[in-house]
Amino acid sequence: MKRALSILVLLLLGAPVSAAELGDDGLHKTPWMRDTFKDLREDLEEASGEGKRLVLFIEQQGCIYCKKMHEEVFPQPDLATYIEENFFVVQMDLHGSTTATDFDGQEEEQRALMRKWGILFTPTLVFLPEEVSEDATAIQAAVAVMPGAFSKSTTLDLFTWVDEKRYDLENGEDFQRYHARRIQERNNVSQD
Repeated sequence: MKRALSILVLLLLGAPVSAAELGDDGLHKTPWMRDTFKDLREDLEEASGEGKRLVLFIEQQGCIYCKKMHEEVFPQPDLATYIEENFFVVQMDLHGSTTATDFDGQEEEQRALMRKWGILFTPTLVFLPEEVSEDATAIQAAVAVMPGAFSKSTTLDLFTWVDEKRYDLENGEDFQRYHARRIQERNNVSQD
């Protein structure tokens, strides 16, 4: 009861809430992460059924940057709400021995998939399109890949950029220009 009251007070004040806990695998877990069988084809289908976008969070045990994102960035109420409302998040382990099935149907240990995809750094976020060809891997199909730990505004802007499909050539705004414009818009609002 005391913890729930503390969380409510922090939410009302707009302060970050550390909701991530360490799982048995040593990775941080947030309430909006999905515990799936890691068959990416099924995960994409479920995400689409909920009207959400699939994003893979690749992390590793002991990652100080993953910890920073889970303790300082992801708990920000507006970012956490945006992710939960618009994205289907599946966590993967850079060195994981449990299996996962890629879009091409190949089932391997997660660590083998990470090598296949060329993932070298954690955290890495892999944003998937709404449809993926059955002969593509997740990394080939990705509409955006974000390796590293970033600030709340950069992270929120990337999630928004993907959600708004700004990567689509018809929308014509690359992420760097989009992010610069969003920074300027926030600065203009704070000056008013």
